[in-house]
Amino acid sequence: MTFIDWLRTKFSGNAVPLSGTDLHAYADEYAALSGDVYIREMALWSAINLIANAISKCEFKTFVNGEETKGREWYLWNIEPNQNQNSSAFIREWIAKLMLHNECLIIEQNGELLIADDFDRKEYALYNDVFSGVTVGDFTFSKLFNQSDVLYFRLHSKNMRAVTDGLYNSYSQLITYSMNAYRRSRGTKGVFKYESLPIAGTPEKAAFDALINDKIGKWLTSDNAALPLGKGQSWEEKSQKTYASESTRDIRAQIDDVSDFTAKAFGIPPALLHGDVAGTKDALEQFLTFCIIPLVDTLEEEINRKRNGYVDVINGTRTKIDIRSIKHFDVLDMASSVEKLISSGCYSVNEIREILGEEKINEPWADEHLLTKNIGALPGNGSGAQPAAGGGNDG
Repeated sequence: MTFIDWLRTKFSGNAVPLSGTDLHAYADEYAALSGDVYIREMALWSAINLIANAISKCEFKTFVNGEETKGREWYLWNIEPNQNQNSSAFIREWIAKLMLHNECLIIEQNGELLIADDFDRKEYALYNDVFSGVTVGDFTFSKLFNQSDVLYFRLHSKNMRAVTDGLYNSYSQLITYSMNAYRRSRGTKGVFKYESLPIAGTPEKAAFDALINDKIGKWLTSDNAALPLGKGQSWEEKSQKTYASESTRDIRAQIDDVSDFTAKAFGIPPALLHGDVAGTKDALEQFLTFCIIPLVDTLEEEINRKRNGYVDVINGTRTKIDIRSIKHFDVLDMASSVEKLISSGCYSVNEIREILGEEKINEPWADEHLLTKNIGALPGNGSGAQPAAGGGNDG
């Protein structure tokens, strides 16, 4: 370790003794590493929160024998899964654990749904898997849970968080190098020259130490300062701050790269994670198609096979996660589309109002499916239906 390196430790405020190890360099690497962790966590949690917020906006619709109902099961998924959480908080925690650990366990206890914070899974080929050590908050269940008695969600065959962490560990070295290079390009460097080192214990040595420890550091870090030098001492400037050749945009681009490969790992269009406005419509469609809909299918299948079973599902008793509320609709922009959907008989008035987030109309006609007079079945289709009449004087 050189004298100049020792000076650097003094100026940085770290009282590192002169030794064979450059602890100042280590401190720089530690600071960069801490920043890198925040960069990685920001990208990871931005992706997780985006998915969790989207799922929390969905309505869990329940059907009994093909008819939509709002009973205890509907209330459980949409309002209050347990006494300590509302549905939005429950779903966000559920999705976050699923994304972070690639698996999530939900148990039912006393009619409430609880998310396990920790558990051990024993897999069997021909029998039910068994879950032991199931912990929720500060309580650990002593009993064993069979696979058929719980909701166990597994996302991918490979934990994508582990993949992105491995990729990031390599990429972070480039970010660290860029940050260090930028910091060096903005620094002031110089050579402090002196004739001889004063004898220890003398007033000259005390003045010399004060110059090294306090005055030079203050002079380098202050906007306006003077550097008092004694006989045989001089300071030679080696470089000045230059702002033309370097830019933080390169570092910002590398941080955006972290968001990009994190977004791709979770099936999210990078533009959504960046918050870009351009191309939002196409990005949202891609997000729904390749991220949300496959995830919703996974959740629905596990819920229906465990809480309903084969017989009930075949007879129309099931839970459906409606993703239509994820997208925001402007009523005025959709006016012509709404008219066509209703006039073609595809949707009733109440169904359209539900899509738009409006309250249903408590009238029988609002649930009817209507057809305009110029729309009807073609003759010869086997139904005996005739083209709808229209164009008369009665309109």
